[in-house]
Amino acid sequence: MKRLGILTSGGDCAGLNAAIRAITLRAIQQYAMEVYGIYQGTHGLMRRPVSAIKLDLSFCTGDLLRHGGTVLGTTNKGDPFAYPMLDGTVKNLSEEVIEGYRLLELDALIGIGGDGSQDILRRLAQQGGLNLVTIPKTIDDDLSHTEHSIGFMTAVDVATEALDRLQPTAASHDRVMILEVMGRDAGHIALASGIAGGADVILIPEIPYLMNTVAQKIISLREEGRNFALVVVSEAVGTESGEKAKIMDLHGKSRYGGISHYLADRLTELTGAETRFTVLGHVQRGGQPIFQDRVLASVFGVHAVDLIAQEKFDRMVTWQNRQVGDVPIKQAIEGYQAVDIHGALVKTARGLGICFGDENF
Repeated sequence: MKRLGILTSGGDCAGLNAAIRAITLRAIQQYAMEVYGIYQGTHGLMRRPVSAIKLDLSFCTGDLLRHGGTVLGTTNKGDPFAYPMLDGTVKNLSEEVIEGYRLLELDALIGIGGDGSQDILRRLAQQGGLNLVTIPKTIDDDLSHTEHSIGFMTAVDVATEALDRLQPTAASHDRVMILEVMGRDAGHIALASGIAGGADVILIPEIPYLMNTVAQKIISLREEGRNFALVVVSEAVGTESGEKAKIMDLHGKSRYGGISHYLADRLTELTGAETRFTVLGHVQRGGQPIFQDRVLASVFGVHAVDLIAQEKFDRMVTWQNRQVGDVPIKQAIEGYQAVDIHGALVKTARGLGICFGDENF
């Protein structure tokens, strides 16, 4: 193994640059490998010439791990197996990606991404006989077989800080403040930040809710003498009937959006409280990574290179029981880690009197 490629794929998050740095340092210093950073994920491998840069030790400054986003760029559009063309058709460009790997004369590739990106990369690796190791990255923290993925803890920290800032203004104006956080299918960010930020209500997709139950929580706080309330909701939560709140972009594609607006109107209607909402959005992805994401990304990066040096491919790096490990990529992406509604965090939240809007309130 002499020549290694790195790419980041899917949505960006805090900690990606720390992983790139760790991979480069380990590969060069321990194994004397050449390291190539590939721009814009698989798109970089499609371009001719291949869009990549040789990374060296001068690239790996301490500043790099402090930076948010990814210096290599990323994309969450343009599946190479069904790539959208200008005429509106789709085309299979998978062989062009595989050819890009060959043109760079790579011996192995490390892909940093979530379940969708890892699925695409694994299919490419299987088709082209590419040597692949992956690192889990998703602020949703919903990949199985790993306790945490890069980006999650910084996203929670940002959401917690938002609650810290919303609480004083809520108390000053006698308001109910709703914070909508990311979470495509899972409520991990809402749950963790809600506990850390002192939320009164946490709504997550794993637990169905009733508006009357949420309203009763707000009313009970008022009866106890409290003049404000904090509500955290995951973007994946639907309306009371279960319908997902979505908006359409200019290209006709739908995405989550609007659940906090719906909740604000309904809570005002049911409680009479003045209600405001804040959609945190991509703020959770950006900014400096906190120390946990820097450390986790560094651990993942070193172990990924070690796997390649040992010629152990088709593996995803994991973190379990305070130890780094790895599992088959297929096993990792076939599973899904939703919030355990009987787990320690949900029990803790209930123990603190936090309402999930269900019958257990």
